Amino acid sequence: MFTVLAVIGMIVWIGLKVAEKATDDLVIAPRVFTGLFWGTLGAVVLSLLSSSIVVVQGGYRGVIFDRVRGIRPVVLAEGLNLITPYIQTVVQMEVRVQKDETTAESASKDLQDVHTRVAVNFHPVPEMIPVIYQTVGLGYLGKVVHPAVQEAVKSATARFTAEELITRREEVKNQIQSHLATTLATSNLRLIQTYITDFKFSAGFTQAIESKQVAEQQALKAKRDLDRIRVEAEQKIASARAEAESLKMQREAITPNLIRLRSIDAQRLAIEKWNGVLPVQMLGNAVPFLNVAPIPKKED
Repeated sequence: MFTVLAVIGMIVWIGLKVAEKATDDLVIAPRVFTGLFWGTLGAVVLSLLSSSIVVVQGGYRGVIFDRVRGIRPVVLAEGLNLITPYIQTVVQMEVRVQKDETTAESASKDLQDVHTRVAVNFHPVPEMIPVIYQTVGLGYLGKVVHPAVQEAVKSATARFTAEELITRREEVKNQIQSHLATTLATSNLRLIQTYITDFKFSAGFTQAIESKQVAEQQALKAKRDLDRIRVEAEQKIASARAEAESLKMQREAITPNLIRLRSIDAQRLAIEKWNGVLPVQMLGNAVPFLNVAPIPKKED
């Protein structure tokens, strides 16, 4: 506005200077009025031009409000646009992906209180900006998005128990996203992605979950110990069986001939170690001798 006024003042000043250069006194007054006229006309034209040019920022779309006909069904794209000066104004609305986080309170299928933190990425449909502005306005977060998230979370969590909300988290998220996408679409808002950032339960339920996890871990440890004891017992049984089989084979291998051969080997070793001197003291009249009984021949 300051620039427009400066231009208008410049044009008026130029018009006055032109009038002052007139040499004929009879035509001074008409020239002064002529300069003022053209200066004023130029200022008006510049003002009209400046009011008819609108620049829409990147990532935004323009909505035209006409003082005579109301919201126009025309979307102004990014960059330079022309409108009717003094009659039309432009409201710029962001159409880039926006992020919003909401905490929703609900109840699970087993009636446990659940506090769910949900983040959503969405954006207004660019082609429907005039409708959004006319029906919802700029406050679509509080009017549409937040209530839709609350409703979607309540609908989804009511189908799962509190434990299932944790173990089947991806399925819960998909149900919330499906419900939310349908609801936002009715207000011309396009859902991009939904994230469950946090689940919170009551203190009593949280303690119960922790106790259950401890019990499951202890049961798993006991099962592993039992499996280890069973394997060790089977190993001992297998070792005992192998040892028994070995003893059995050794017993079957012992024959009278083998016993005699072992006896002869023992006597031979004794002879090899004898120094040729008979014992000085002997019990009774026995004289040491070697048993050299012949080995029975093996019959064919």
